[in-house]
Amino acid sequence: MAHEQTGISCPRFSAQERICVSLTERLNVARTAAEKAARAEELIEAVQELLDCKEYEEESLDCQYCRNVSLLRKKTAELVRKVSAIAR
Repeated sequence: MAHEQTGISCPRFSAQERICVSLTERLNVARTAAEKAARAEELIEAVQELLDCKEYEEESLDCQYCRNVSLLRKKTAELVRKVSAIAR
């Protein structure tokens, strides 16, 4: 998957975005439920760093977009983790 320009102007997001994209790709190719659960957990941890950002500004659209993308990724990874637990 090619990395697309997100349009979010934040060096912290940009750095973490590369990590999240890589982890998502690894999650997508994982073959077993245990592998998927482990990759999902790594993704949750990476995304949580953005959700815990101390520089978050409610009025900033970049911050709002970052938070929304991060929340969506976290919810998706949590769902993968739950389904993987059932599949074991």
